[in-house]
Amino acid sequence: MAKLYFYYSAMNAGKTTTLLQSAHNYRERGMRVLLFTPALDFRDGSGTVSSRIGLRAEGEAFSRTDDLEAWVRADIAKHGKVDCVLVDEAQFLTKPQVWQLSEVVDALRIPVLCYGLRTDFRGELFEGSQYLLAWADEMAEIKTICHSGKKATMTVRVDDNGFAVQDGPQVEIGGNERYVSVSRAEFKKVMRGEGRIEPMQTPLPLG
Repeated sequence: MAKLYFYYSAMNAGKTTTLLQSAHNYRERGMRVLLFTPALDFRDGSGTVSSRIGLRAEGEAFSRTDDLEAWVRADIAKHGKVDCVLVDEAQFLTKPQVWQLSEVVDALRIPVLCYGLRTDFRGELFEGSQYLLAWADEMAEIKTICHSGKKATMTVRVDDNGFAVQDGPQVEIGGNERYVSVSRAEFKKVMRGEGRIEPMQTPLPLG
């Protein structure tokens, strides 16, 4: 039975690597997948899904105004059966788009696998993550660790000096040089201005 899945984590936990492995597994079995990635993240070129360990694949770059259910239906009409839909950086989905993906599951009977951050640099939910948490059939955390050795559940945006950024736009595209995954205890500490953080060079996923 098709389901809507949400795989969430802090930054640098290997979400995109896991997504690309899932896509490979489907294709290895002769199945066709449709890969979505937000157009606003164009660090590796629009439509490119790229992990920090070098894996990459071409996907469909969507904007906040796109109807993803209509997109999937049009793709099926043009190219034939889709066996799975995968969404990278799913935190950037809008509420209507999460609903559209639920329709891909319920009306088209196609599993949808979404990978994204749960919260932003202030510890607040992204719109896409909020409604995936509300509507997904199944959810799982992809784990990584804080420099303290504890499980990292929060993401800190840092300035050029390694201090936590307290305010600013929710969406600011960046990688290891701008974002660090930390435990909740460390998040509280650095957001109080108690110390600085060195950006992680090689985050280590758990499990």
